[in-house]
Amino acid sequence: QVQLVESGGGSVQAGGSLTLSCEAHGYTYSRRHYIGWFRQAPGKQREGVAAIDGDDNTIYADSVKGRFTISKDNAKNTLYLRMASLKAEDTAMYYCATDVDKYGASWFFGYWGQGTQVTVSS
Repeated sequence: QVQLVESGGGSVQAGGSLTLSCEAHGYTYSRRHYIGWFRQAPGKQREGVAAIDGDDNTIYADSVKGRFTISKDNAKNTLYLRMASLKAEDTAMYYCATDVDKYGASWFFGYWGQGTQVTVSS
């Protein structure tokens, strides 16, 4: 069974950086399918953030392009999200997810973990 364990969240000042990690259990990276991150802030809709497939093709939300970088370490079965130039608007619970797809403005997800909180202070 797929299990995703996120870590690395915390509180940072605006303009700062933070890197999230997601250890995936029972998941094999595929050339066809993506694994990635979504976030959800209080009172806001779930928002896809970034995704990466087995060939290292990446997808980013417009709101994070140029600031966030998704990567993975296949040997460690770990997914990362490096976040830089953080803004208060990035404050949310961040979730690692499997089977991520983006069609236009719509994102789709398979399984996800418990999430890790990111709080950005102005």
